[in-house]
Amino acid sequence: MAPPLSAGDPDAGLRPHDHYKIRLPKWRYSLRQKLLPLIRWETPYLAAIQESLRSDPLDTYFAITANLGTHTFFMIFLPICFWLGYTEFGRGLVHVLASGVFFSGFMKDFFCLPRPLSPPLHRITMSGSAALEYGFPSTHSTNAVSVALYSLLVLRDNPSIPDNQRIIYIVLAALYATSIVFGRVYCGMHGFLDVVVGSILGVILALAEWVYGPLTNQWVWYGTWVAPVTMTLAILMFVRIHPEPADPCPCFDDGVAFAGVVVGIEVGQWHYSKTSFGWNTPVPATVPYSFQSVGLVSTSLRFVMGVAIIFIWREVAKSVLLRYLPPLFRFIGRIGLVLPRRHFIDAREYKSVPSHLPDETIPPIGQLPRMIRRGRSDSVGPQSAADAYETLAFRERKRRESLGQEGMSPGSRSPVRSPLGQENGNNNVNNSLGGYVQQQQQQRLKEEEEEKASEETYEKQERDMLSQIEKPRVRYDVEVVTKLLVYSGIAWWAVEGTPILFELVGLGAGQPGADK
Repeated sequence: MAPPLSAGDPDAGLRPHDHYKIRLPKWRYSLRQKLLPLIRWETPYLAAIQESLRSDPLDTYFAITANLGTHTFFMIFLPICFWLGYTEFGRGLVHVLASGVFFSGFMKDFFCLPRPLSPPLHRITMSGSAALEYGFPSTHSTNAVSVALYSLLVLRDNPSIPDNQRIIYIVLAALYATSIVFGRVYCGMHGFLDVVVGSILGVILALAEWVYGPLTNQWVWYGTWVAPVTMTLAILMFVRIHPEPADPCPCFDDGVAFAGVVVGIEVGQWHYSKTSFGWNTPVPATVPYSFQSVGLVSTSLRFVMGVAIIFIWREVAKSVLLRYLPPLFRFIGRIGLVLPRRHFIDAREYKSVPSHLPDETIPPIGQLPRMIRRGRSDSVGPQSAADAYETLAFRERKRRESLGQEGMSPGSRSPVRSPLGQENGNNNVNNSLGGYVQQQQQQRLKEEEEEKASEETYEKQERDMLSQIEKPRVRYDVEVVTKLLVYSGIAWWAVEGTPILFELVGLGAGQPGADK
C-alpha cells in the first residue's frame, strides 16, 4: 500500500520526479523508473508512424472500432449472449473480460506509467475517460486479444460449423483484434510496450479460461452454495488488494464494476441452474430460446425489455444505495472498521452524496443520445495529471540540458586567474586576493539570481499546466460498495431475473423447463 500523504506533503506543483517518489512505495517507484525510459524512447517512433499514416478515413475507423473494446459495449453485448442461449460462451467472455479489466487496471495503478507524450502525438478518441487512465498496459488490447482468441478456441471446438462460416469468423476475429490493438498506437493512446504487454495478458487470460473455465462452470452449476460464496470472497479480496495509484485514475472503478459482474453471474447462474425456468441443454442454467419458437418480434422485445431493466435497475439501485449507505459507513468508521482509500472521501467528512454521479461504464439513460452523437476528438497536450507530470518532466530534462550546455560554453564562467600574478609586495598580493574573492562572489550571486529566475519561470509553467488539466471530481467512499452492488445486480438480472420475466410475460421459448 502506498504511504499516506500528510498535510505537510507537497502539492501537485512539485517536480514530477518528486511527485511519484513521494506517493509510491520505494520498490514500486524503483520499478516505475526502470520502465519509464522505454515509454519515453518510443515517443518519436510513435509520432513518425502517426504522421505518416494519418488520414480522415483512418481516424474515423480506428476511433469507432475502439468503442468495440470499451466496458460500455461489453456491458450491453454480454447479456445478449445469455438471452440467446449461449450460456457457456457468455460465461467465458465474462471471465476473460472481467479478469482483463481487473489485472490490466491493477498493473496500471501499480506502475503509474504515463501514456505517450502529447505533443508530438495527437490523441484521437471518442471516449471521455480513456485518456484519464495510465497507459501501461493497454486494457483495450487485453480485451480485444482475449475475446478474439477465446472465440477462436470455441470455434475450433465446434466442428459442426461449415467451413465457409468458419473462415468468416476467423477473419472477423483477426480484424477485430488487429484493428483495436493497432488502433491504440495509431490514435496516440498507447505505445508499443503498452499494446504488446496488454496483448500477452489477453492471450494468457484466454488460455486460462479455455483450460480451467469448464471446471469452474461445473463447480458452480452442480455445487452447493459454497461455490458462489467462495468465489465472491475471492473477488472481494482481489478488490481490496488493488494498488493505490499516485494520481486519481478510473482503473479501480472499472475493476470494481467487473468484479461485481462476476459476483452477480456466479450467484445468478448457481441459483438459476436449480430452478425449473432454465434448460439443462446444452449446459445447465441455459436461458430457453429458439428463434423458430420465439420469432423476430419477440426476440426484439426481449432485447428491449432486458436492456431497459438493466438501466432501470442501475438508476434505482444507485440512488437508493448512495442515500442510505453513508450513515452505515459513518457507523462503521466510528467503531474503527473503516478501510480508507486514497482519492475517496471518508463518509465522516461529508453529509450527503449527489444522486446522479457520472458513470462511464453504463451511463444514465439520458446521456445515451449524447454518447451516440459524440464524434471523435483530436487533442494535443496533457489530458490528465499523469500526462501533465510527464510533460513537465520532459521540459525539466530539456531545461537541465540547456543549463548544462550553457555552463560548458566558453565565456560562461570567468577564467580562474592566479591571485599572485606579477604584483610585488604583501599589499599587492592582498589587494589581488580581495579582488578575486569579490569577483567570485559577484559571479555566484549572478548565477543564483539566474537560477532563481529560471526556477520561478518553471514553477509558473507548472501551475499553468496543472490548472488546465480537468480536475477529477470528488469521489466518495460509498461509491465502491455502491458500484459493486449495482453491477452485481445488473449481472443477476441478465442471467436470472430477466430470463424468468421473459417466461412469465410470454416472451420465452415455450413452457418453462420444457426441454429439461
